[in-house]
Amino acid sequence: MSAELLLNVTPSETRVALIENGVLQELHIERQAKLGLVGNIYVGKVSRVLPGMQAAFVDIGLDKAAFLHASDIVQHDSLTELEGKPPVSKDIRVLVREGQYLLVQVVKDPLGTKGARLTTDITLPSRYLVFMPGSPHVGVSQRLESDSERQRLKDIVSQYLDDSGGFIVRTAAEGAKEEELAQDAKFLKKLWAKVVKRKQKTRKEGVVYEDLTLAYRILRDFVGTELERVRIDSKLTYQQLTAFCEEFIPHLSPLLEYYPGERPIFDMFDVENEIQRALERKVPLKSGGYLIIDQTEAMTTIDVNTGAFVGHRNLEETIFNTNTEATQAIARQLRLRNLGGIIIIDFIDMQSSEHKKRVFHSLELALARDRAKTNIHGFSALGLVEMTRKRTRESLEHILCSECPVCEGRGSLKTVETVCFEVLREIVRVNRAYAADKFVVYVSPAVKDALTNDEFHSLAELQVFIGKQISIHTEPLYTQEQFDVVMM
Repeated sequence: MSAELLLNVTPSETRVALIENGVLQELHIERQAKLGLVGNIYVGKVSRVLPGMQAAFVDIGLDKAAFLHASDIVQHDSLTELEGKPPVSKDIRVLVREGQYLLVQVVKDPLGTKGARLTTDITLPSRYLVFMPGSPHVGVSQRLESDSERQRLKDIVSQYLDDSGGFIVRTAAEGAKEEELAQDAKFLKKLWAKVVKRKQKTRKEGVVYEDLTLAYRILRDFVGTELERVRIDSKLTYQQLTAFCEEFIPHLSPLLEYYPGERPIFDMFDVENEIQRALERKVPLKSGGYLIIDQTEAMTTIDVNTGAFVGHRNLEETIFNTNTEATQAIARQLRLRNLGGIIIIDFIDMQSSEHKKRVFHSLELALARDRAKTNIHGFSALGLVEMTRKRTRESLEHILCSECPVCEGRGSLKTVETVCFEVLREIVRVNRAYAADKFVVYVSPAVKDALTNDEFHSLAELQVFIGKQISIHTEPLYTQEQFDVVMM
């Protein structure tokens, strides 16, 4: 599978697109005014302890207090984490107290109304290693399957253990030379020493270490991915990334390429149009079927429909083919839109249990390429597939869009007819409550048109009923649902 990264860099925004076989699969956006917080290390002050939730709110100097759960307060005094055993449960009241200062790291950016998610288990990643302050152990990524290679890496990295902390060997370290691992270990220890020094100088809550910006972070995180090319449309960023790669990721240096073309780099691969399509509710399939994706605060629902696809054999075969095609589209949309949390997929009902197994297996294979952790459950009694996808940053819709000020996120408006009757009822209510000689009603243009045409008889009957004059005036700035009844 051919894959390449496209970096579109401007002074205020950096966008990175992952292209696989000519198709956009992932999009990462970082704006200068809203830099991501994941990986940043802060000195935080515990502002409130919540025993009922086994959590605490921590002030780290942001607008919203961050959230620290008891399970994220890790003591490196055992091998429980490396052995895969759950840590011993402790009461949040024993672990922290109000007013206490803690060194914490952000593991989830603020999402919607929720503050950032924190952990005291500080980690500093590099190309081959992850440094764990205070942990005197060496772990190896489970994705490294060769026992001999795992042991070789563990033996090498064990030499770098000291009182400052331990390491986890990343998947990308497979085949790495001892000098490269030593360089990474030295770099991470030096970085941690800087963090400790800044913490000692800090007298109040605030940041002591900021993770790499998106352009650098993407190259670091994509180490081990089979990339053919990394194209960058900014000369300065190209030079900076070249120097970064030569020092830390030498094998990526030949892949970096400056793009000087007049045509925008995202237009080359139709990325701009794909971004617009990724914000739409309806996703067409090549066969003529389509998906409907609805993202809510609680969960995301995906509905599969046959649409114009009629198939060639029979109904069951048509449904099976549409569902199979939908699995590929669903996996891509989850990555592209960065949808996380609970996801419910409503495939078209299938009678054959064999077809259900094959569709489910197809979905598993499609999601295997996703770098975010997913957990899929089989078909429920209602024929739904339930799954979760790890959420670490805002979805594409939340980054690029805001709530509609007219419908306030409902996605629908009251009809003109409904608003007309609300106006008439409000006039009756005000007339009974207050003494007025006549009424002036301010409404949107569409509602005025309805009240003076289709609902004219209703308005005339109301005037006779209350014995008072009613004047209708247009307020161009009013939305369809807005109106005011003024007494004269």
